[in-house]
Amino acid sequence: MPLFTGTQQQYYGSQSFSGTGGAGPFTLTFPNNQVGSASNQTMPTSASDFNVTVAGVAKSLSTHYTYNATTFQITFTSGNFPASGVAVVVSLLNPNLGNYQFVNLTTIINNFLISYVGQDKIIPKVRRSDIAFHAQRALQELSYDTFKSEKSQEAELGISLKMKLPHDYVNYVKITWQDVSGIERLILPARQTSNPSSLLQDGNFDYIFDSSGNLSKASDSDTWLAFQASTNGGDANVDADGVLAGGRRYGLEPERAHGNGVYYIDPLKGTINFSSDLSGKTITLKYISDGLGTEQEMIVHKFAEEAMYKWIAHAILATKANVQEYLVARFKKERFAAVRTAKLRLSNLKIEELTQIMRGKSKIIKH
Repeated sequence: MPLFTGTQQQYYGSQSFSGTGGAGPFTLTFPNNQVGSASNQTMPTSASDFNVTVAGVAKSLSTHYTYNATTFQITFTSGNFPASGVAVVVSLLNPNLGNYQFVNLTTIINNFLISYVGQDKIIPKVRRSDIAFHAQRALQELSYDTFKSEKSQEAELGISLKMKLPHDYVNYVKITWQDVSGIERLILPARQTSNPSSLLQDGNFDYIFDSSGNLSKASDSDTWLAFQASTNGGDANVDADGVLAGGRRYGLEPERAHGNGVYYIDPLKGTINFSSDLSGKTITLKYISDGLGTEQEMIVHKFAEEAMYKWIAHAILATKANVQEYLVARFKKERFAAVRTAKLRLSNLKIEELTQIMRGKSKIIKH
């Protein structure tokens, strides 16, 4: 049985029908592994997920047709019936392209049960919940340094100079701002400041306590307020294009030799705080996720599928009683080898691209 089902037309997000001269209904039959609506459901949940054309002319919901999200049927209204033989085309707005290279976590668990669990197999008996737990832990760990788990989002920075961290944020890759040409300018972190907890004090500089006896704290620290009011996020000797202004080099710190502004992350409050020269700019945050944020994110690239199986097998054997130590050691080695193979495969190295990059390595760098 092939893993890919449906037609090429369905994969690219469209389905054709032939008009009958009546209302229909026309039933959508997109395969589950090829449909991606706005909410990433297996089938369109509303008519806003697709467009309908009849003989190349766009039709609108209610005016020309209705859609039943339960039966996935399109029915044309009276007076708008497609003529017999006329092409009726339904096009998804967000087709789930490129999905064939991934396997979802449910499939990983099912395949593991078939291949590794049972009589005369490595693991005679194990609960599905245990497999699911170790599968999620494997997905989480491999997302940090093996999978392509980098995500990104952009937002315009307001006068508060704060950007909220995403719900599935683990660590940042880089933070940039976008110039008028769409080029991303790298923003470097400010290591010499932070937003500490600011304790409230009375006129005698004694701490103030609330009714429960806890220390009263201000919403923002004086350190952050001073940083927020500062007009220079980079080095004073560097202009907005990152070029040394007027040739002034004395006392220049290389890490501050730029005019792109600075930031620091406040993990306690879940925000990224920026310098004032970045106000109004479009900020792009590229970060690492643990791969467990939503159900749709819990997928595994096929290059790393074997690494998942070996990770789960080792984790189960290492936590079961009365398992021979040599068996645990064997799967530990196999897990290490499978993860290493997955990293090499997912590194996506191309000889032509490496050759082009290495051509510049022979240049003499002047200090």
